Amino acid sequence: MAREKILVVDDEEDILELVRYNLAKDGYLVELVQTGEKALESVREELPNLVLLDLMLPGVDGLEVCRQIRADERTRNLPIVMLTAKGEEADVVTGLELGADDYITKPFAPRVLLARTRAVLRRRSRQAAPTEEAFTIGDLTIHPGRHEVRVRNKSADLTHTEFQILGLLARKPGWVFTRNQIVSSALGDDAVVTDRAVDVHIVSIRRKLGVCGDYIETVRGVGYRMKDM
Repeated sequence: MAREKILVVDDEEDILELVRYNLAKDGYLVELVQTGEKALESVREELPNLVLLDLMLPGVDGLEVCRQIRADERTRNLPIVMLTAKGEEADVVTGLELGADDYITKPFAPRVLLARTRAVLRRRSRQAAPTEEAFTIGDLTIHPGRHEVRVRNKSADLTHTEFQILGLLARKPGWVFTRNQIVSSALGDDAVVTDRAVDVHIVSIRRKLGVCGDYIETVRGVGYRMKDM
């Protein structure tokens, strides 16, 4: 079986070596680059299975790398884990708004790095069966097998995480999900996501759904639900 390839982007050589050693020991193929420009070049030349991306990079920073990856049709679903010393919630939210799958702050324990890496790859591999039929709620159509969302027959461009959250809510219209349930059911028990980050995802989903954005209702003090139409 081919080994999964991970692209590691960081300008600190000691961090690169620490990450390379532990990932390689765990069986992954590892490529190291030190700038955002080289990261984008590498992704375009050969798509990795996951990118570990530092925010504070010379030249093109990590947020811009993430933005460009998500804007490209070929790479928009590429798993991205932010790897950075910036641990404030605002930075976590910014990364998640751009479509990052997870966030690891420096300094970190190698076992945490490996656990998060495995978790993101595992979540991304749990795709819906290709035979699963599309279902419709009002003007909104969701096709799990194609990983596709359409609003009045126009495509809505959701990130993988947003698609998972929308699918969770849409499969049970009227059912209220707490933020913890959304994290656990849509993202997995091993996801590390704050309540604020869940709210950010919901805001982003509503915006992308346009006229169907109000299908997702806020239940104050509890969580969110899909309108029962």
